[in-house]
Amino acid sequence: MAIYYSEEHEWLDVDGDTATLGITKHAAEALGEVVFVELQEVGETFVKDDEIGVVESVKAASELYAPVAMEILEANSALEDEPGSVNEDPEGNAWFYKIKVEDTSELANLMDEAAYKAFIA
Repeated sequence: MAIYYSEEHEWLDVDGDTATLGITKHAAEALGEVVFVELQEVGETFVKDDEIGVVESVKAASELYAPVAMEILEANSALEDEPGSVNEDPEGNAWFYKIKVEDTSELANLMDEAAYKAFIA
């Protein structure tokens, strides 16, 4: 398993051609108190940079974008009932999707943890 990061502050924990996708702690802190999460449906497919959801906080609304071409295998519906969990555990239990990565070569365009830390510094 390997973890990748996007410039849009999303993380992907990849195992083969499947991954768990969420937003980073940095993004959750920048958003402030999350009050609403809108997710897409299981089975939907997206190409890189498609909008795949919305996160609203008391400060702003922010779209989520597909970091790679993907199919949604599972959506974390608990976030719709408890959006504040995004602030509590953004890189753990508050994941957004389990996905199938359609083209694993696209992962090469993402950052590893060291590159992401330098990006947000």
